[in-house]
Amino acid sequence: MHRVTALVRPRQSTFELACAAEVFGIERPELPTRYAFGVCTEHPGPVPTRAGYDMLVTDGLDALDRADTVVVPGWLPAEEPPSPAVLRALRRAHSRGARVISICSGAFALAHAGLLDGREATTHWSLVDELAAHFPHVRVDPDVLYVDHGDVATSAGAGAGIDLCIHLVRNDQGARYAAHVARTMVMPPHREGGQLQYAAPPHPAQVDCTLAPLLEWVTRRLGEPVTTESMAAHAGVSTRTLARRFVDQLGTSPGQWLLAQRIATARDLLESSDLPLDTVARRVGLSSATNLRRRFLNTLGTTPGAYRRAFRAAPR
Repeated sequence: MHRVTALVRPRQSTFELACAAEVFGIERPELPTRYAFGVCTEHPGPVPTRAGYDMLVTDGLDALDRADTVVVPGWLPAEEPPSPAVLRALRRAHSRGARVISICSGAFALAHAGLLDGREATTHWSLVDELAAHFPHVRVDPDVLYVDHGDVATSAGAGAGIDLCIHLVRNDQGARYAAHVARTMVMPPHREGGQLQYAAPPHPAQVDCTLAPLLEWVTRRLGEPVTTESMAAHAGVSTRTLARRFVDQLGTSPGQWLLAQRIATARDLLESSDLPLDTVARRVGLSSATNLRRRFLNTLGTTPGAYRRAFRAAPR
């Protein structure tokens, strides 16, 4: 059982906490329970929230010593540094091997603890300048949804916190498990962390130019040699116009989106079948086992074989 503990503070942002609780703290009858979710605070007792009610939190900072993942679900006001006791608890959890993640303004707590020094990180778009100004040793990326270093991860606004949490479930439990969690939340199964935090406001003409029919057309043809050029031709636009629409509507490029779909489908096939790697590669449009291995290493930092062994071994 993987223990996830959220560190809350007065006045706690409720939605950011709910993002983590919904992903890690809900028992779903169709899935084996893999996470135990809890909440702690520096001074146990009633914790006021920004929504106008109090939460009763009974666990103190020592709960972080038992956590496999520590979540800081927002830290407001952002300019207020954590107490020395909180800083020590965060550093202690990280140093013993716990994964420490932040949602939205929670990145400020991680930065105060020194866990983001020399690393890329993100936070809500309205706070990125403040984070960069206060912590010059942090490489702040203002555009991405989340940044995951394995031991430390940060997300943008609260909605991106859900994306980060589902991304972590995918890494922990596999693509199929994470997709089921996302489906029960009526969420997209995967958004790449490198997507833009927010897309440009659509022009009136773009309302009738939704990418949905094209995306459906592509996902039915992943095993075919689909390219950016063929996508543009099917949509009846130039490649430049297609690229602009992808950035406007999805916050990513056509090529990056297409590769993400191929990798996601390959992960599902590796988890759910014993197909040879060459067959998996051809079914998702990556042409060969060699190309599949290269893409897996670049994207996931592991090989298809190692991924299959990891997620086929665990009981479902």
